Amino acid sequence: MPQPNLPEDNPLTVEGILLGRQLFYDPILSLDSAQSCGSCHSPSFGFTDHGNVFSTGVDGSVGDRNSMPLHNLAWHQVFFWDGRSPSLREQSLEPISNPIEMKEDVLHVVDKLQRQTRYQAAFTSAFGDDVVTPERMGLALEQFMLTILSGGDSKFDRFEAGVESLTAEEALGMQLFNGESNPNSPTPGADCFHCHGGALFTNHKFMNNGLDTALTDLGLGHVTGLATDQGKFKVPSLRNLAYTAPYMHDGRFQTLEQVIEFYNAAVEPTSPNLDPSMVGFIQVHSGTKGLNLTFVQRQALVAFLNTLTDTRIETDTLYLNPFL
Repeated sequence: MPQPNLPEDNPLTVEGILLGRQLFYDPILSLDSAQSCGSCHSPSFGFTDHGNVFSTGVDGSVGDRNSMPLHNLAWHQVFFWDGRSPSLREQSLEPISNPIEMKEDVLHVVDKLQRQTRYQAAFTSAFGDDVVTPERMGLALEQFMLTILSGGDSKFDRFEAGVESLTAEEALGMQLFNGESNPNSPTPGADCFHCHGGALFTNHKFMNNGLDTALTDLGLGHVTGLATDQGKFKVPSLRNLAYTAPYMHDGRFQTLEQVIEFYNAAVEPTSPNLDPSMVGFIQVHSGTKGLNLTFVQRQALVAFLNTLTDTRIETDTLYLNPFL
């Protein structure tokens, strides 16, 4: 893993991390004290809202984007699918006041926390006194989420370390993953590495991967106001994909097979602001609109992607709900 650029004004401390974990799992942050951050970001499912296309808020309101996984955020610079938050501390507070999520006033949460003895002690341990503020809440939540790591304990990582071997199918999948798409090559690739390369399996960019011809969600474009950013979303990491279905910003695909079939034959070449890296493998002239891989090759890609599963993320006691 590369060295993360951790925030200098919020050094990680045991006390700060443990306070952040309490806040993350405490439903007191929501209007009806029934929903916590962990309600939609469960460690058992890669810190996602497992199986749900969209998450449901405290009053039954349904969101419009799929719950993102939270691992390896220490290497990210902006947050949310559309990049609207420049820091984890700001990102962590937004769901509290969001009318379709926790629907609570942050200052009301401050009052609720301030009255609880255990939080008086926890804020004193983390910050030197028991004063609760939104800023301190954000800092503590940021510290906890910075510790959520995935990497080093997957089959792929063990293979990279030379202590485990890949099956023939997984090895073919890795070759395809890291290969250039070229229909004239005797060993065609799937071009995955351009957007999902490196140890983190993401390039941290915002891209349009050709899901739609007409945009119903502007993504980054809604934040920047630029027509050239419309339809672009944050490129997610591929680590722990086995846990994080459904896939894409709108959760339209339930399985990895469906995701690969999309790239194989259903990329929309006229999608606004389609990323140039996608254009290279859209064989519009042959009518395939994608990679045109064989069934065996597609299954090999799925097998390789499943080697990125890190079971430690669902069992590490640091990440588990302290109230259970």
